[in-house]
Amino acid sequence: MLVHRSGSARGRRFAVTGILLAAFSLVATLPAAHASPAADIPPRGSAHMGMGVLEHDGRHGTPVPGDATQTEGVDVSSHQGNVAWSTLWNSGVKWAYVKATEGTYYTNPYFAQQYNGSYNVGMIRGAYHFATPDTTSGAAQANYFVDHGGGWSRDGRTLPGALDIEWNPYGATCYGKTQSQMVTWIRDFLNTYKARTGRDAVIYTATSWWTQCTGDYGGFAANNPLWIARYASAVGTLPAGWGYYTMWQYTSSGPTVGDHNKFNGALDRVRALANG
Repeated sequence: MLVHRSGSARGRRFAVTGILLAAFSLVATLPAAHASPAADIPPRGSAHMGMGVLEHDGRHGTPVPGDATQTEGVDVSSHQGNVAWSTLWNSGVKWAYVKATEGTYYTNPYFAQQYNGSYNVGMIRGAYHFATPDTTSGAAQANYFVDHGGGWSRDGRTLPGALDIEWNPYGATCYGKTQSQMVTWIRDFLNTYKARTGRDAVIYTATSWWTQCTGDYGGFAANNPLWIARYASAVGTLPAGWGYYTMWQYTSSGPTVGDHNKFNGALDRVRALANG
């Protein structure tokens, strides 16, 4: 009888093992749609200009090429790696912005190749900061930006730093802030940047995000140049206060480097912004 009971226990163990193996096989074959939503969140540091534009605003054509009153530019981040700057220069690109920092926790490992490389082929270049208002204060992020490549010098070929403030790729669209809190955060960043560099930073944003997350605040328009993001044949409605744009990111699918921009003026106006 003891032998019989032992054999029954062994049989039960085999049965349980078989059930577990079948369950693991079923889980392994479940479609990706059943995965945790966290799997869709990109790693911190990977954000770049315009990564939310297509998802939130879509694409509505491209501008007519060949406008002599506008100057072609690009923006790059670690997403592009080492950039073929000579190819871009020969294609007519004359200015560039390079991601320097994000939050107070990330610096672009390709920054030197991108920032110095664009300058060395003759471009007018600048640096940008991807804002994460839910991690640290605007002042802290402005200081981090200036300390890690976001400074400015009056050499005629360095543009003022740009604040990239847009959809949060890591969580809540407005970073968990009310509209008034967001305006305060942006103001702290801008004031600190100007105190450190003597220049008013450029604001990069999209009208729909700005309206949702700042209440379409118009108080920065008098001093801070607008870099508008819209993938369309025209810039469309601008955020409150700005009667015109300085730069326009119009596509994320350009040749050589995806993110292409137009400066609202000929090359001498790009130099004028660099000179302050």
